[in-house]
Amino acid sequence: MSRLRSSRGQSNPRPIYAELRAMGDVVPAPWGGYLLLSYEICDQVLRSRKWATFDAAWRVRQGEGTRWSAPAAQMLSHTLQGLNPPVHTQQRRSLGNVFDRGTLDDLRGPVTRLTDGLLDRLAGQLRASGEADFSAIVGEELPVATMAHWLGLPAADHDLLRSLTHGQAYAQELLPSASQLAQANAAAAGLRDYFTAVIRERRKALGIDVLSQWIRIWDEIEPDRDRADETLYHLVMFIVIASLETTSTLLSNTVWLLDQHPRQLSWLRARPELAASAVEEVLRYDPPIHLTTRVATEDTVLGGFHIARDEVVHVMLAAANHDRAHIVEPDSFDITRTGGHLGFGGGIHYCIGAALARLEATVLLESLIRRFPTLRVTAPPTWEPRVAFRRLTALHVAER
Repeated sequence: MSRLRSSRGQSNPRPIYAELRAMGDVVPAPWGGYLLLSYEICDQVLRSRKWATFDAAWRVRQGEGTRWSAPAAQMLSHTLQGLNPPVHTQQRRSLGNVFDRGTLDDLRGPVTRLTDGLLDRLAGQLRASGEADFSAIVGEELPVATMAHWLGLPAADHDLLRSLTHGQAYAQELLPSASQLAQANAAAAGLRDYFTAVIRERRKALGIDVLSQWIRIWDEIEPDRDRADETLYHLVMFIVIASLETTSTLLSNTVWLLDQHPRQLSWLRARPELAASAVEEVLRYDPPIHLTTRVATEDTVLGGFHIARDEVVHVMLAAANHDRAHIVEPDSFDITRTGGHLGFGGGIHYCIGAALARLEATVLLESLIRRFPTLRVTAPPTWEPRVAFRRLTALHVAER
């Protein structure tokens, strides 16, 4: 697992996943728990009610002084990601179908305008210097700009939101270090301060925006306003951090993978209407999240192993997406491929912002094909040494 954090492992983790899959569908982890590596078992665990996420009660049972008692970890246990039914069901239903067809149709115009503006900035940097960091100029900016537009957050807060989101992600990392947990705790405090203030200010002048609508809904559900605002804080904060961290990686990774497969890119340039299909293959081939974790709600048997209640399993999403038992030639990047993948997880915790991420990536790819037909990557990307949440920190590009 340490090899996955190395620069070589970050640039191409697939051979390491192949080695792990060769050990079996379910592999005991040296630190306790199990790695799940086959598509079938990963999909089964994600969808089954026999497996739960790390909720507050489970974290308490792990005892004080563990990573699960850290402030950032405690914060996550109150978000959708850390809730199990029936609480998860109530909160999820209160949001409705967050990114339904109507919402996406309304957002397509703003996303297109934001994309065009960022690509103008990219073009200016390319003219001035001959090279530009796509990740910094576009990949990191489009998700936060889109989310800020949707929720009515000021553009001046983009840098802060990005920084807090990246810091908080360490709380979800596999075996985080003490320094990483410290960063996550600081980010958690910053996120609480920020979104508590956002909700307080929005209450002063409720409008027709989505956040005002959620405030009205929770005022009807929960008569205690402080408790309602606490729930709203966790809901809104989670949607923002989930959308920013994963989508920024998806956007830059799309450019990188297509650059590494020039025949696929050439084929797509002749058929730009199939950009959405290319995005799906990026999500399968190298998803933004490589693993997620579940715990057993009862004693059970999985892949021949007896797993006790409260034991942990790590669902290796990226490894499952390259399972030959489920996918034909899984290590081939093929943007004409059809079929499902676990790039956004599955079950009740399927990524809440998946539809928006797809929209942003598709709009961006269509615009790149049209405006930058000779764009190329000039150096391999730089990756942060993570295992769970992928983060591409630099991707330098130029025009031929």
